[in-house]
Amino acid sequence: MNRRTTYYPCFCSFVPPHVLEYMAKASGETVRESSREAARLSIMQDNQIRASRAGQVIDVATLVNAQEGLMAPQPGTAGRAVYSCVNKWVPPFVFERGEGDPLTADEAGNAAYDIGGSVRDYYKSKLGRNSIDNLGLNQVHNVHFGVNYMNAFWDGAQMTYGDGDGTVFINFTKDPDVIGHELTHGVTQYTAGLQYFGQSGALNESMSDVFGTVIQQAVEGTTADDADWLIGNGIMGPYLAGEALRSMKAPGTAYDNGFMGKDPQPDHMSHYFYGAGDNQGVHINSGIPNKVFYLVAIDIGTDKAALIWYATLQRLWPNALFGDFAYVLADSASLLTRNGQVPVGTTQTVRASLREVGLY
Repeated sequence: MNRRTTYYPCFCSFVPPHVLEYMAKASGETVRESSREAARLSIMQDNQIRASRAGQVIDVATLVNAQEGLMAPQPGTAGRAVYSCVNKWVPPFVFERGEGDPLTADEAGNAAYDIGGSVRDYYKSKLGRNSIDNLGLNQVHNVHFGVNYMNAFWDGAQMTYGDGDGTVFINFTKDPDVIGHELTHGVTQYTAGLQYFGQSGALNESMSDVFGTVIQQAVEGTTADDADWLIGNGIMGPYLAGEALRSMKAPGTAYDNGFMGKDPQPDHMSHYFYGAGDNQGVHINSGIPNKVFYLVAIDIGTDKAALIWYATLQRLWPNALFGDFAYVLADSASLLTRNGQVPVGTTQTVRASLREVGLY
């Protein structure tokens, strides 16, 4: 796959906009006004970044190298560079740690460095990929973004994490699937380039959930059988303890409370979300392909399933729809079966899983 050196950037955030919007309007004495205000401020910031990215064409190397400066790893070495935003909204940020540097006193910076390394190593050792762009693109991680910022995002070239408000959300580097999820948006950018709206956008989000949970299981030493299959439960603060943002095992059950609302993800095409919100449901309808991955992983194991999904990602195209995904997924399973990379019978497992969610 050819490297894309310029692109129309996608602002891909971890917490869906509809969740923050519900929080900003939530009422009730048990919810602090400061948490509602943090949600409102986070929405405002996300909208500003999203608007600034709209219609732009950005050269990746220029943007990354400008941030890295002289202290960070040499370009193209798949190195890591961590910066502290020191609770500011705009650069310049403070360089904290580069590739091979020792631990710092910043727990969030160390977590971004460590899990970022786990993401890089998994893609390299299990999938044969050399960093985000397959050409050794360095990772840039910006921690402590803004004040009480309730999100994390990939902006097309680098990662940024908020600290949360400490009540609803805690620091976004606390959960490995956040970092795995967001960096995978970069991998998708350099492979299929899935457009961030409608079904192609839902596939984009689903790929990030898939490899977010794959990375989390690798980091925590769990398997398909004992993983929790929850996305974002590790960044929930004390007020939302026990909740999550998404469930791959049972889409639509991740949360149900007075501050977040009710999880709207469907687990079958018969419940597909047709609304205009959330870029036509990119975080919502992703529940359907997410469920397919869970079903396949339970049958053949997470790492084997990841091989099929990675092969599929490399064969999709920017405006691919769910039907395209289903066809390419089954065909990729067949190819990998013939190559001896997944067990005999995997193609039938994939087809049965697709049928279970109404996709085959």
